[in-house]
Amino acid sequence: SSDVCSSDLATTGDYLRIWKVSDDDGTLNVKKEALLNNNKTSEYCAPLTSFDWNETDPSMIGTSSIDTTCTIWDVQTQQARTQLIAHDREVFDIAFARGKDVFASVGCDGSCRLFDLRNLVNSTIVYESPNLEPLLRLEWNKQDPNYMATFMVDSRRTIILDIRVPSMPVAELRGHLGCVNAVAWAPHSSCHVCTAGDDSQALIWDLSAMPKRPVDDPILAYNAEGEINNLQWSASQPDWVSIR
Repeated sequence: SSDVCSSDLATTGDYLRIWKVSDDDGTLNVKKEALLNNNKTSEYCAPLTSFDWNETDPSMIGTSSIDTTCTIWDVQTQQARTQLIAHDREVFDIAFARGKDVFASVGCDGSCRLFDLRNLVNSTIVYESPNLEPLLRLEWNKQDPNYMATFMVDSRRTIILDIRVPSMPVAELRGHLGCVNAVAWAPHSSCHVCTAGDDSQALIWDLSAMPKRPVDDPILAYNAEGEINNLQWSASQPDWVSIR
């Protein structure tokens, strides 16, 4: 996966790599700035599954790995600020909340866990899936840091969580006819979220009625020509959603 922050680009796979992107008289140049690896005892690495760039503090990136750990990196010093055993099994995703200190992770053990960099002694299990089915992806609400969205492997449901009410979803979105692959909150609204999946649909939901009433149907639907594996809601043009 990859993401851009200013003129820096980050990618993950085997390691976290930082690249410098520059435009020299119309020619785009990409130069590798750093390869970040916190495993000092072996030539082998545990593949990284995802990462998130902290929007409040751009010097900070969090990565998740199949070795059960999450690592918070300092891009400027190219060193790990902290590495913690976050789950009992593989970690599949990590995401920072609004602000620089709080992040959450989901993984193969079926749990969604909440961490605070100011106090890493304790973590909170916000949610555990039925039968501890793996949770694949995690997205924080861009406007209201009390809410996040996640989904299970091979599931047609998207789960909306309220961290103030652990263990029980505040809503479940059931509009897809195939497995959900991606979810993204609107950057400009606290009550709109988009989901996409194997049924070639991208669905936009209005969650303003929750938790008083269930959210039964999406307000908008787009039918693509094939399965949708990822999506991004534009922060600068909130009427635009890109799908892949």
